[in-house]
Amino acid sequence: MARRCAAAARGIIRDAYGRSAVTAVKGRGNIATEADSAVEAEVTRILRAEYPGHAILSEETAGETRSDGWMWVCDPIDGTKNFSRGIPHFAFSIALCFNSGPVVALTEHPLLGDEFAAVAGGGATLNGHAMRVTDVATVREGVVALDLGYDDGRAARQLQTALHLWPGMQGLRITGSAALGFAYAAAGRWDLYAHLNLEAWDIAAGILLVREAGGVVTARDGTPATLFCGAAVAGTPGAHADFMALAGGLPWEA
Repeated sequence: MARRCAAAARGIIRDAYGRSAVTAVKGRGNIATEADSAVEAEVTRILRAEYPGHAILSEETAGETRSDGWMWVCDPIDGTKNFSRGIPHFAFSIALCFNSGPVVALTEHPLLGDEFAAVAGGGATLNGHAMRVTDVATVREGVVALDLGYDDGRAARQLQTALHLWPGMQGLRITGSAALGFAYAAAGRWDLYAHLNLEAWDIAAGILLVREAGGVVTARDGTPATLFCGAAVAGTPGAHADFMALAGGLPWEA
């Protein structure tokens, strides 16, 4: 079902890429487009038809939905600012959760066709092949990615932390898509990813992708990340532990 939803989203997004009008401005840098609404409407239609008893938590229309039972969590386009500017770094993301924990996860780059998928206890895959985090053991050895989000204070703390760590890393990336941030950590495209301003739809799939790929994803205090933790650090076990030690006492916490 996650793949069926992703296929529907892919068609809408590819057709709209480069010409989808902005329909809402939700804050500095935070927008919605016609394509966001179209994807959400189609995915909701598919899920309602197949699973009428399941809750749906999706960014544009159901941001307050909560359920401890079966719940689909969807981000129609994560990285809408990129999408709206023709920057090809954004994703469709969906997760099926039970008791607020993801059990099925899928994040797809609609233009590249890259599919990052995981099932609880079943491992993670990239385009059908087994996916694992890298064996990088320290921040200094790693490529680090972060995102700033829409909270100016938290974003400033992210930048302060990056400045503190720099140049003690191989590279630093600011991505503009949390869904791809977690997926790329799971796939070993970078070794650590940190974000301080997350909603459930930003992280739901990423939690499972990273864990099933052998990585670690926690809240800012080191406890296991949840749908509603608001901030998270994900990466290889070694790089994650090293980052937490290096960031201790720094104002990267919210």
